Amino acid sequence: MSETSVNKPAQWTFLTNHSHIILCLTKDPTLRIRDLAERVGITERAVQRILAEMVDAGALIKKREGRRNSYTVNLNFPLRHPLEAHCKLHDLLAPLKG
Repeated sequence: MSETSVNKPAQWTFLTNHSHIILCLTKDPTLRIRDLAERVGITERAVQRILAEMVDAGALIKKREGRRNSYTVNLNFPLRHPLEAHCKLHDLLAPLKG
């Protein structure tokens, strides 16, 4: 391993942007798209796309509250990849909630 690769910070993470958004919404279901984008480190447009995908799939329930949206995480939502299909969303989130 070269010295430059040892000193260079990693550019990847173990969790996806989808899971980062879910984790943020479990802590504060009223976060704005702007706030989610800032916390996750992606664009607002990417957050909108991810939220729409997860609402369509049933992982999130969207509720309009005045001029803002609130999201409820469906903790019984099954994880989608075959390697973790035996788990539900709450199994992933429980150790991460701290």
